[in-house]
This record gives sequence, C-alpha cells and structure tokens, in this order.
Amino acid sequence: MANSIFAAIPTTIFEEMSGLARAHGAVNLGQGFPDSNGPQPLREKAADAVLHGSGQYPPMPGLPELRAAVAAHYGRAQGLDLNPQGEITITSGATEALAAAFFALIEPGDEVVVFQPVYDAYLPLIRRAGGIPRLVRLSPPHWRLTRAMLEEAFTPRTRFVVLNNPINPAAVVVPDEDLALLAEFCVVHDAIAVCDEVWEQVVFDGLAHRPLMAFPGMRDRCVKVGSAGKIFGLTGWKVGWMCAAPPLTQALSRAHQYLTFTTPPNLQAAVAWGLENLGGWLAQMPHDLQRSRDRLSEGLRREGFAVLPCQGTYFLNIDLPASGVDEADRPFALRAVAQAGVAAIPVSALFEADPVTTILRLCFPKADQTLDAGVERLARARDLSRRA
Repeated sequence: MANSIFAAIPTTIFEEMSGLARAHGAVNLGQGFPDSNGPQPLREKAADAVLHGSGQYPPMPGLPELRAAVAAHYGRAQGLDLNPQGEITITSGATEALAAAFFALIEPGDEVVVFQPVYDAYLPLIRRAGGIPRLVRLSPPHWRLTRAMLEEAFTPRTRFVVLNNPINPAAVVVPDEDLALLAEFCVVHDAIAVCDEVWEQVVFDGLAHRPLMAFPGMRDRCVKVGSAGKIFGLTGWKVGWMCAAPPLTQALSRAHQYLTFTTPPNLQAAVAWGLENLGGWLAQMPHDLQRSRDRLSEGLRREGFAVLPCQGTYFLNIDLPASGVDEADRPFALRAVAQAGVAAIPVSALFEADPVTTILRLCFPKADQTLDAGVERLARARDLSRRA
C-alpha cells in the first residue's frame, strides 16, 4: 500500500514534456535548465575537492566555510545580517530545504497560504506534513497580490504562507508594495513565511531582488530558501540552504538531519569558493541570460506571438489567445511537441484549482540556434492548430 498523497500524484508536467521531447526528437524549451555547465573554475574546484578533500560526512548543518560564505553573500547582495553559526543550514537542494521547512514547522490542521501558479512540490509536501493549503490564484499578465485576495485567504487558522519570488513560472519579481502587504498580513496573523527565493540572482533590466525577510516584522518569522544550482546555473548539483532566526533554525535542522543529513562535501566546498570569488561571473550572468531572453522574445514577436513581461527566472511566457491560438495551453503544448517538434510547459499544469489555461511557458537559457528553432517550430504548431 502506498501513501495516498503521493500515490495520487501524476507524472510531473516537466517529466512528461521532457519525455515527449526525447521521444519526438524535439527542441526542449520546457524543463528549466541551461545549455551551459556553469563556471569552469567552480567545477574545477569541485573536482579538486573530490581528489584532495574529505569524502566523509561533513557537519550536519553544512561546512562552516559554506555557511560563512552564504552569510557574507547575502550581506553584500541584500543587506542581510545572518549568523552563519545559528541561522544557516545547508541542504541537498532547495526542494529538500522546502521539505525540511514544512515537516519541521507544520502541525496537522495548520492552514498554509499558497499562491498559484505553484511549484509542483509545495502541495504534496504541505499535505504530507498535515497542513491544509489555502490556494490564492494570481492572474496574468502582472500576477499581482491584492489586499482582497489576502483577506480571503488568511483566517484565524493560518500559520504559514509560501512565497516564490521571483515567481516561477510567472517570471515576475514581486514588487515592494506587494511584499509589504504580505508582510503586514504575516505580522497581523502571526504567520511564518517560507520564502522560496531560488531565482533571486536571476533578475533583469536593472531590477533588484528584495527578500521578504528584510521587511518590518519579518526577520524572525521568515525561512529564506536559496539555491547554488540556480545561482551558478548548475541545477544538478543540488546544493541549497535555509536561512532563519535561531529558534526556527533549530527546528529546521532537526528535520534536515532525518532527510538527507548532509550534502556532498566537494560541492559544498566549491560553492563556498564560488560565492567568495566569482563576483564578476555573478554580475555578468543576468546580462547573458537577458540577451537570450531578448532573442527569444524578439523572434516570437516577429512571428506574431504575444509575449508577456519577463523580469526574472529562466522563463518567458506567451499569451496564446492574443497570439492567434484558439486551443488551451495543454492541447496546444501536446500538439507542438508531437507535430512541430518543440516542447513547452502549459502553465495550467501548475494550478490545482481554477487554472489559467491561456499561457505557455518557454525556457530561454539555450543556444541561439535552439531558440531560433524553437520560434520556427512554435509558429508551425500555431499553423497546425489553426488548421485543426
């Protein structure tokens, strides 16, 4: 007998579309990973640490040098004052950090405010911890939070809120006024915010990421989750972290020790070195990604597609009805991969209730020829849809 929560979960849309891309030999603009392999010096540091560093268990909270590097990085980049000894825990990726946060903090019956579209790991993990999700629907093209939606979502039983910022798949950086509004509700309702901020380094057009932890009243009621995989474009490394005040960190570390306990020491050592020494690469990376975003966006617009604003993340969205597509996002995505050879993600798959069915998500950190082929094939898919 399988656990009912996990047994009922279908194959994720990312695995489904990537599998179809392989089966059809399609250009894959679906799953969110870059074509490049991250900074070469960072990978060399990881390799050197395998050969010449320890291969035994590192400390459960993480290598001291990595916790110190994370604290220093956030001090420089976001003005946060974090104690590496009592406020940072290294995890095996951001998803493990989220699982540890939910399992450590949620009691059965606690209500958890979650914004849709949603990273697909949130809801099963919250429910397995005994929490009750309270879903809030964000809408394109701006995906804004409003006082009315928060007043409806927060109740006397609300204990937590989960915020993804920048938002995947909406590709927006949550504006300061929305963050201030959410902080206000957290303080009034004495709620803890689990902040999935893995895209914090991937923002464009001169925008700056502001952590919810920095807003009044939030320093002691936030769990800030970060990801070296997203910062350095090494999604397979699975090195993440949780930042929180000491009372929260104590509980988080107890859950972490029974999930993965620790993370490969060579990767931790390399990430620590990278955070301290690759400032130039970190500053240039968003500009390189912005160039790829603009190439894809301009190509789509030339073909008559309506492109939504993209302020951050690896993703660009198109509005299907405004682009002359009468199909909903999922059937169009299936047609595109099978008949035109290009894979994308229907955003409706990232809603549990009342989905938006008009938005298609594309991943743009790809080679120029891949992006150009994706544009050509999406235009072909639109033509096929019109003839159907």
